[in-house]
Amino acid sequence: MGEPVLEIDHLSKSFGGLRVTNDVSLTVESGEVHALIGPNGAGKTTLVAQISGTLRPDKGVIRFAGHDITSLGVAARVRHHLSRVFQISNILGSFTALENVAIAAQSFNGSSFRFWKPAIADAAVIDRAQAALTSVGLATRSGMQASELSHGEKRALELAMCLVQEPKLILLDEPMAGTGRDETARLTELLVSLKDKTAMLLVEHDMGTVFALADRITVLVGGAVLLSGTPEEVRGHPLVRTAYLGADGS
Repeated sequence: MGEPVLEIDHLSKSFGGLRVTNDVSLTVESGEVHALIGPNGAGKTTLVAQISGTLRPDKGVIRFAGHDITSLGVAARVRHHLSRVFQISNILGSFTALENVAIAAQSFNGSSFRFWKPAIADAAVIDRAQAALTSVGLATRSGMQASELSHGEKRALELAMCLVQEPKLILLDEPMAGTGRDETARLTELLVSLKDKTAMLLVEHDMGTVFALADRITVLVGGAVLLSGTPEEVRGHPLVRTAYLGADGS
């Protein structure tokens, strides 16, 4: 592990009288896959929204790659190489897979979305986009309309759209949502293959995926950190086994 790429220091967020993020501190190191788990309503997605910039915390500090990004918006965080894959697919169905990735590359460079056609004509952008598609196993799907891809392929396409922006960290908000067993297995293998390219913060309910991928796991309950440790430490913790994993720890 290297130096922390993400440092969250005493983060809190409330909606009315409900505190959804309760004094959360954690780090994600360079090259690490750090998983966030917990029951429904634990505050996982709210925490990720604050890290990505779609929500502003009430208290606390977020540092990314050594910079205080607490007050930055989403676009500025992306330019710092922080990317997010959403729980609900965020692709452009009427565009090809290659066009989706090329647009992501162009938007990272600060160009307006309405100028996507010049990006498609830019050989350097196309090369980067095709390389990203190849890295997620979609090289032969580059000319296919995104709406025609399978659900699992759409998730892989979103990963390519992140990778073309050369992220230091990818926020993965339930990437296995809506996938069947075979697609989950393929996506898990894909994420394993990407571990040497970028750090990841993973929110996921599929424990098979979590334990296959994670170097460290943080358990959130009621918006607060219950436990942070290795997969073995988390799996063996009595409160986690009882409250979340089940009595057998599975």
